[in-house]
Amino acid sequence: MSIEVRNISKTFGKYIALRDVSLTVPSGELVALLGPSGSGKTTLLRIIAGLEQPDPGSGQILFEDEDVAGQRVGNRNVGFVFQHYALFRHMTVGENIAFGLRVRPRALRPSKSAIRDKVMHLMKLIQLEGLESRYPSQLSGGQRQRVALARALAIEPKVLLLDEPFGALDAKVRMGLRRWLRKLHDEIHVTSVFVTHDQEEALEVADRIVVMNQAKIEQIGTPDEVFHKPASEFVIDFLGNVNLFHGRVDGGRVSLGGSDGDGPAGSNAKVYVRPFDLEIHSERTSPTALPAKVVRIQSAGPVVKIELTDGLGRSMNVEMPHDRFRAMQVVAGNDVFVTPRDAKVFTGDYSI
Repeated sequence: MSIEVRNISKTFGKYIALRDVSLTVPSGELVALLGPSGSGKTTLLRIIAGLEQPDPGSGQILFEDEDVAGQRVGNRNVGFVFQHYALFRHMTVGENIAFGLRVRPRALRPSKSAIRDKVMHLMKLIQLEGLESRYPSQLSGGQRQRVALARALAIEPKVLLLDEPFGALDAKVRMGLRRWLRKLHDEIHVTSVFVTHDQEEALEVADRIVVMNQAKIEQIGTPDEVFHKPASEFVIDFLGNVNLFHGRVDGGRVSLGGSDGDGPAGSNAKVYVRPFDLEIHSERTSPTALPAKVVRIQSAGPVVKIELTDGLGRSMNVEMPHDRFRAMQVVAGNDVFVTPRDAKVFTGDYSI
């Protein structure tokens, strides 16, 4: 079941939540709406679900070419998973999962045995067999979120919508659950859209990422595309750690450091470099290399993280493999030179 949003706008009083937003989610994809707080991602998700209405005269919301903008929430057959589970505390796990089926009109309601079979199937799917008689208070946060997902799937929704589903969980549980969600999606192939402000979560789980900022979409692409080929300064700055340099571009050569108007001839530029794309040398290897001083070294973890400052006291961060670090024998206080191995350069309104 594909989802298409055409030219949707939404305002709350004077506040603009969405500004002429269009988006297509192909059938069977798992798409992340990623952005900072206030970017419009949750409002867009709620409009798709029917929990919010777009501005009068706004565009269309289509499920497989059927315009559902005028339909009530209950008629859209959408499964919705909230951040804080929203489970019924007085019901058992099994009763929570069965709720959407039991409240259907009598003519559409499955038999008791069919509902029981559905619950058992979903309990196995979420890997909680044998816990159907427990109450939500007897489960961990991760288990409760899986029950909330099973309840949403019980009605066999056309699309599955998740609003920061792991935001209330601690980091280790969240990591395990997002891998589980990716595996589950590969099994059931329900068209799914989830909201998150966690870049790592979106990059790991989603087929495609919709990066949002200030009520509009900045970029849509695969995780690889939005990370390695950012369409704007906002996207590269928001996705992961990045160093920003005010530099110059002359004849295709980029020089770091200085401020606008300083340095060699050429165009002013903002140069963004990921920490793993900065190289450190003990001697100047290029006329465009930037002098710096090593301030701090953090070697615990899969890579070595090195904090540097330039001649004006501005901070930058470098990441490198442990074997490379050991070969350099760099220590805090060393004077070094920094060159970019790869960079994203923005000059005025353009990127190169």
